[in-house]
Amino acid sequence: MPTSDSAVLINGHTQLVGLFGWPVEHSISPPMHNAAFRALGLPWCYLPFAVRPDAIATALAGARALGLRGLNATVPHKQALLSLVDELTPAARAIRAVNTILFESGRTLGDNTDAQGFVRALHDEGMDPRGAHALVLGAGGAARAVCYALAESGASIAVLNRTPERARSLVAELALQVRASRLSAGPLDAAAVSAGPSPDLVVNATNVGMWPQVNASPWPDDAPFPPHALAYDLIYNPCETRLMATARAAGARAANGLRMLVHQGAASFALWTGIEPPIEIMLGACEHALRGDEHATLHDRG
Repeated sequence: MPTSDSAVLINGHTQLVGLFGWPVEHSISPPMHNAAFRALGLPWCYLPFAVRPDAIATALAGARALGLRGLNATVPHKQALLSLVDELTPAARAIRAVNTILFESGRTLGDNTDAQGFVRALHDEGMDPRGAHALVLGAGGAARAVCYALAESGASIAVLNRTPERARSLVAELALQVRASRLSAGPLDAAAVSAGPSPDLVVNATNVGMWPQVNASPWPDDAPFPPHALAYDLIYNPCETRLMATARAAGARAANGLRMLVHQGAASFALWTGIEPPIEIMLGACEHALRGDEHATLHDRG
């Protein structure tokens, strides 16, 4: 099968998919998906579309009319699409965001693949979240997806946020939508991260530490990092965050969020095509794109 890095050939047989966002110029979704299409010899092409917030409904109707097979969505459209699609998957409904759309049989399905991508990324790190105790730092959209994934996997979760009310609200809402799981909320401070059982997993679902604020960390400076935990930072630019460095210095394992983002993209790919994509080729395309653009993003996590 072809694996060339040459441009995708576009003709009357090409099946189009793409990304709705505002902005989209630094997204690395196009090289990621187009590399997988080339590797599999599929006559598909993934394009970025800059869609103004006030034009999302028109753009969605236009994509359907033009025969696109599917879309990804990033900021600021994930929540707006909840009310514009014909059907929502349980994940999209629970996470309250749509990041993947499938056009099929005249209907529009809204899905969210972030939770699936997160669990697959944990498996890549040799971690099964079943029965694990997790600390999730942050209470925004990314944290909601992570908590949904962990709760569905049977983990116990403590959501910690600098504004504790947001953490409590997230826990209360998720408790109504996910399978039985131990959910708690609290402030993001030294006392809270040190309370209770030692965590198996610490997830940074905030933007703290993202480029260009590379010296920032959500982990309290006066709290020791648990040495037996996996630190999973959803940030992937920089590839080694301060949180990850803190974890490694304590003897813990650490990983950034690039594989999660690749896996959530792969889940979208499989939904559209019915084919499991080549993960390592997608990952390599992302790494190559990141080396060329320090501002690059894949999909918004929040």
